[in-house]
Amino acid sequence: MIIEPRMRGFICLTAHPVGCEQNVINQINYVKSKGKIDGPKRVLVIGASTGFGLASRITSAFGSDASTIGIFFEKPSSPGKLATPGWYNTAAFEKHAQEAGLYAKSINGDAFSNEVKEKTLALIKEDLGQIDLVVYSLASPVRTDPTTGITHRSVLKPIGAPFKNKTVDFHSGKVTEISIDPCTEEDIQNTIKVMGGEDWEMWIDSLKAANLLAPNALTIAYSYIGPELTEPVYRKGTIGRAKDHLEATAFTIADKLSDIGGNAYVSVNKALVTQASSAIPVIPLYISLLYKVMKAEGIHEGCIEQIQRLYSERLYTGGNVPVDEKGRIRIDDWEMRADVQAKVAALWEEATTENLPSIGDLEGYSNDFYNLFGFKVGGVDYTADTNEVVEIPGLQV
Repeated sequence: MIIEPRMRGFICLTAHPVGCEQNVINQINYVKSKGKIDGPKRVLVIGASTGFGLASRITSAFGSDASTIGIFFEKPSSPGKLATPGWYNTAAFEKHAQEAGLYAKSINGDAFSNEVKEKTLALIKEDLGQIDLVVYSLASPVRTDPTTGITHRSVLKPIGAPFKNKTVDFHSGKVTEISIDPCTEEDIQNTIKVMGGEDWEMWIDSLKAANLLAPNALTIAYSYIGPELTEPVYRKGTIGRAKDHLEATAFTIADKLSDIGGNAYVSVNKALVTQASSAIPVIPLYISLLYKVMKAEGIHEGCIEQIQRLYSERLYTGGNVPVDEKGRIRIDDWEMRADVQAKVAALWEEATTENLPSIGDLEGYSNDFYNLFGFKVGGVDYTADTNEVVEIPGLQV
């Protein structure tokens, strides 16, 4: 079929398998171009099919020759029906990993469930023995607690007072004012349940109880802080409370791993275009201005550049892992530079529908968004007839 992007609001309903594969190839080539990292050899990535999770799997495999197991929840393809981008990404990753002689297997299912945890533990036990690094990179808006059976939904809302500020529709380029009503206490607790550290800790507890964590094993989860501009709706809102919980959980997990010489970290990463961030009011406008500034400074990074730098300059240098006063790895250091933030704040004040194309990088934002779904990727013939049915070579059924 000829596959074209089909939009509904801030969601793209289609994905291009060849574009997704080219995206993965580009990330693989970037990691290989940076040289080998003396990193982990057996890696479990929970949330492995897109964004930072996919970048972590690629960096582990092609930076450190690691065997990888990926966990994700994606819709497969079938004749006449397209898969989700994460499915096509994983199929491409596994194809190229196996061609390179690297072990790569995957489990498609609800990572919050006991069933997927048990299936994963059995696969590790059978194939790898133990794990050196556990990457926790889930971005689901919904979680069913496996203990209570209750389904919790996260919300993105301010706490205490309404939030009013600018935002942009990145499809039309229209800058408007937005107002978001504050949350309830129940909203906060639900968001912590979904996006906090509880499930991360449950994964580590399960792996450790089964003796599947190697001596000196590390685990890492990803977080975001961002600027004062977005604080009321993000870091000081419901999601910020969940991130606080996630970051506090790192210390709990680190204590539990101390007897095997292991450790747990949270890496604070930079603002990037993701399916989730595109739906967050204010964030698209901030990112389009940030991209403009960081590209002008020559310090712009995407997911793969961020994670390659995380591995090579923070986690696996052979020395102590540098952290901030709250124990977090700061790979958002270039975004949060005072000069970068001052320039973004000044541009924010003057941003309008009319001047955004010149003072911001709305085109870069839009291209990155389409790239998530395999569209607007260089070197891909989008007029060609494309086979929508793609299998994941190492998928466990």
